Amino acid sequence: MDTYYNPADMAKFSSDGVGSYASGAWEGFMGYYGPVYADGALTSREKHLIALGVAAALQCPYCIDAHGKSCMELGCDGDQIMETFHVAASIRAGATIAHGLQALPIIEDNEL
Repeated sequence: MDTYYNPADMAKFSSDGVGSYASGAWEGFMGYYGPVYADGALTSREKHLIALGVAAALQCPYCIDAHGKSCMELGCDGDQIMETFHVAASIRAGATIAHGLQALPIIEDNEL
């Protein structure tokens, strides 16, 4: 294994892997998870790009792997995938800066 996250573990994201424990919860999750990615108001492709961006922001290598592959299978190209990462990075950075608002009262109340 070359990383802390073992890519081979992705195969255990299944009913006989992680789903073999608390199987009712697994079945409920999969009953929700699958339909979420079906075409609807958004295409499956768009949904997987969103999921890839969220996975990037949450830094989940398993989700990046799974949704990145789905994006490629659904016709996305490298530029679209990398733009998704840049969008995720901008939101994460913007949220960090926006939390600076929490510091304003501390600054304003304690300025000499």
